[in-house]
Amino acid sequence: MASIALAARAYQQSFDARPYTTLALTNGALSAVGDAVAQGAQILVRDAHEDARRYDPQRTLRFFTFGFAMGPLIGRWNKFLEHRFPLRALAPTTVGPGAFSPLAAGRVAADQLLAAPLGLAAFLGAMGAMEGRGARHIRRKFADLFPDALRANWQVWPLAQVVNFRYMPLAYRVPFQSSAGIFWNLYLSLLNARGNSRERDEDSMRDTVG
Repeated sequence: MASIALAARAYQQSFDARPYTTLALTNGALSAVGDAVAQGAQILVRDAHEDARRYDPQRTLRFFTFGFAMGPLIGRWNKFLEHRFPLRALAPTTVGPGAFSPLAAGRVAADQLLAAPLGLAAFLGAMGAMEGRGARHIRRKFADLFPDALRANWQVWPLAQVVNFRYMPLAYRVPFQSSAGIFWNLYLSLLNARGNSRERDEDSMRDTVG
C-alpha cells in the first residue's frame, strides 16, 4: 500500500507540474503494455497451422506513439466534459440510481457518441499510416474493422466511463481509462493484426490471380 501511495503522490506531483506531458507518457506506456500483452497472447496461443510468431517491438512502439499522442487530447476532452456536464452538485458518496444523474448520462453519451467513433477512426488511420499502408489499404481496413470495433466499444466502455467520470478526480481519469483500456488495447491490437493478416491474404490472392 505504501508503494501505491508513493506512486500516486509522484504521479500527482508530475501532473501538477507538467499535466499534458504526464498524460502523454502515462497513456503511451499503458497503450504499449496492452500491445505487449496482445503479442504475448498471440505467441502463446496460435493455431497448429500457423507459423511461429515473434515479438515485434516496432508494433509496440506504434501503440506507444499513438497513446502518447492521444493522452493530452483525451485530457483536454475530459476537461471539456468536466465543464460542460458538471457533477459537483452530487455528493461524492452518492451511490445507486441517484449517482447516475442526467448530467452524468449526458457526459457518457457525449463521450461514446462523439469521442469514441473519432478515437477509433484515428486509431485505424494512424496505425495504417505508421505501418506504411496506402490510402486504399486504410480505407479497406476501416470498412472491415470499424463497425465491429465500435459495437464492441459500446458494449464495454459506457459502464467503465460511468465509474471514471463519476468517481475519479480529473487528474486520474486518463490513467484510469488507460489502465482499464489495457484489455481494450489488447482487443484493438488483435483486431488490427487480424486486419493486416486479411489484407496480406487478399493481396497474395490478387497477385496469384494476376
